[in-house]
Amino acid sequence: MKGFIQTLQNIWNIKELRQKLLLTFALLLVYRFGSYVPLPGVDINEVNRFIEDQAHSKTGILGLLNSFTGGSFSRASILALGIMPYISASIVVQLMGLAVPSIQKLQKEGESGRNKVNQITRWLTIGICLVQAPAYLTLTTSQILPYDPSSGYAFYLLPPSNFWFWFPSIIILVTGTIFAMWLGEKITDKGIGNGISILIMVGILADLPRALMNSFETDTSGGMFFLLEILGLILVIAFCIMIVSAVRKVPVQYVRRAQTGSSSYIRSVTDSVRSYIPLKVNAAGVMPIIFAQAIMFLPGTIASYFLDGDSRIQQFFVKMADPFTFEYNLIFGLLIIVFTFFYTAITIPVNQMAEDLKRNGGIIPGIKPGRETANYLDDILSKITLPGAFLLTLVAILPALVRLLGVEQSLAMFFGGTSLLIMVSVILDTVQQINTYLLNQHYDGMMASGRTSRK
Repeated sequence: MKGFIQTLQNIWNIKELRQKLLLTFALLLVYRFGSYVPLPGVDINEVNRFIEDQAHSKTGILGLLNSFTGGSFSRASILALGIMPYISASIVVQLMGLAVPSIQKLQKEGESGRNKVNQITRWLTIGICLVQAPAYLTLTTSQILPYDPSSGYAFYLLPPSNFWFWFPSIIILVTGTIFAMWLGEKITDKGIGNGISILIMVGILADLPRALMNSFETDTSGGMFFLLEILGLILVIAFCIMIVSAVRKVPVQYVRRAQTGSSSYIRSVTDSVRSYIPLKVNAAGVMPIIFAQAIMFLPGTIASYFLDGDSRIQQFFVKMADPFTFEYNLIFGLLIIVFTFFYTAITIPVNQMAEDLKRNGGIIPGIKPGRETANYLDDILSKITLPGAFLLTLVAILPALVRLLGVEQSLAMFFGGTSLLIMVSVILDTVQQINTYLLNQHYDGMMASGRTSRK
């Protein structure tokens, strides 16, 4: 504990790091404040009363989207769409970079090319928001906060079918996402960590206190089961850290030649430097889970509009949209395995890695440069991706498994899936950046004893 306090003092002593952290916290407070500001015409008091009454009923895609936006989705907030449209646009642009030559060219043009790609992503974000905003308002007024005077909740100060409710709300929702995107970019540029990822993490963590409280209140064992839940959550977090951090180190030897001696006698000296290529066991990160969830929720959403509510087909699709059913998790797991191999294959360019090694004088001991090196890296990547895909699948379906053990539903969502992986990845990345500042100022890192080594 003493070492931890000393580490906090070390962080505070570095002026630049202190300013970055304070700016990051300030911008996060602005983001959280915005999540409680309602759209015009929405009675926030009635919405809060409804949320308290329905605290245990958020499931499926609505519960997932609500967790990513920190509750903004269910509160009809000006930040209800959150940062997810920007994430969607980034994924689309990234995939376009694999198929569109002009995007590929921009990605290789350095800083100027990245700026142009960012501009394309921002404009695409606005386009996605213009589609999602009306869809969100339709969903809100019909399902999330239905306009029904007989329900006992008067959510709206004016009829939601009114033009003066729809038009300003669409503009504000689009602006809210752009503002959240701006906050994320400011955190990345002026603060600490990846701003967009931190905004998502903060939104997810906002639901954790309520989930813990719900679990504690529903515990009938006198607190013993709740303590076991906390211990299990800690172990699962440690397991996720191992998955995110695990790498396969491929040894590389760089050969450098120099000439020594006078002009009449020149002797060639060969110097070898050993290094390694870190191939991550989970190179695809959380993307396979995101892709798989998007596909899993789509059939159920379509079926709710086109099929009879009593039909067997619709009942099957309803199960496919419930993350705690066997049918959902079986197909969900298979999709994750498929997408893990697909995303790893398109994001880890083994041919380019082999060419870069050859160009820089690097060789893998016992492997010829060029094609053989590429085949060797591809073979290793295939072997570590398979267990990585199974481990990622296990993390993704853990919420359903712990739910069978009696864990309260809202807390079960923190035992795995996208939420936990995002939190672990973001926290590790942020801690790494803080460590870099500490080590540059001759302090021990956050994972060290906390003692200063400043002379």
